[in-house]
Amino acid sequence: MPPPILHALLRATPSIAPISHRGILSINGSQSTEFLNGLVASSVRKPPQSQFSAILHPQGRVMYDIFLYATNEGYLLEYDARTSEAPPLLAYMKRHVLRSKVKIRSVTDEFDVWSAWGSEADRNLETQRDWLWARSGAVEPIWTGSSNWPWGSQNHVIHDRRAVGMGRRLLVRKGDMPQEATSHDILSSDEYLLHRILLGVPEGTPDILPMYAFPMDSNLDVMGALDFRKGCYVGQELTVRTYHTGVIRKRIFPVIIRNLNTTSHELSPVLFGEHSDIKAVSANTDRQGPRPRGTGKLLSSHGGVGLALLRLEHVAGVEKGDLELKLEVADGDKLSRWSIHPWRPDWWPQDTPPSSEITS
Repeated sequence: MPPPILHALLRATPSIAPISHRGILSINGSQSTEFLNGLVASSVRKPPQSQFSAILHPQGRVMYDIFLYATNEGYLLEYDARTSEAPPLLAYMKRHVLRSKVKIRSVTDEFDVWSAWGSEADRNLETQRDWLWARSGAVEPIWTGSSNWPWGSQNHVIHDRRAVGMGRRLLVRKGDMPQEATSHDILSSDEYLLHRILLGVPEGTPDILPMYAFPMDSNLDVMGALDFRKGCYVGQELTVRTYHTGVIRKRIFPVIIRNLNTTSHELSPVLFGEHSDIKAVSANTDRQGPRPRGTGKLLSSHGGVGLALLRLEHVAGVEKGDLELKLEVADGDKLSRWSIHPWRPDWWPQDTPPSSEITS
């Protein structure tokens, strides 16, 4: 549950906001479903259906988290178009076409991406989700509250089921406003960033570092992007092996960021650099023994809250009161110090599953 200090940040009114830095690919052709099924980490079946997924490197690292919008002609694929260490997605996918009957082109200049959330209709989209645990700590959502496809079937719209409360994702013709503009508050892209931080949803290159991030560390399993039982796809071997025989040691958590140099409990408006180190230190100065190993990373942040990749053992230590998480930021000749307080959103699965739910 978000701490009480964050309740004022949670918007209770229907809202829409544009999502920046998004690219769109059109993928059409009689073999487009089979083509995508061999490249993405979730099952892509006929007839085409919209969904959230990911494209992995052969070594199992994440290159792109993506949304697939099913259309009458094939698919529209939405991704983070910012330059990163991952290969440009259009060129990467074209290299895999070979003799497949598939046509791929960029249509980024034809669409804008928006998010809509907070309306009664959005709340009605939420159906019950149960959780299937693996011994590694990987977790999958099981949609049990409806027989309908959880990501929706409306053209150019996806039910954003990555987290309870995310609402809907909309593709809108470039320059047009969503039809919800007449009934929703129109917010900025920064307000969308705040919305997903408060719900614990990582997205794009700032949070899921291309060519470095592992899918389960980045909560892609919890958000429904991975199918651990489908056939061969790029990056499958390490992902499935981790699921069955590995151990998940890190997760992305939402965090509160407080200045240690002041006694104020207000949230800070400071903008932090991405991927700053977060160190775990003992909360007890008399504690003996080795220092906590490893560090975390601050990812996206806005208005005193953020997302951070943290070691699960560090989070457990903070929750027990044994450890504290600290961040140091250089500002010229000065060094400011910040405390990091993680929390678990309401919609997350239980921390410890019943033994009957654990799969081998």
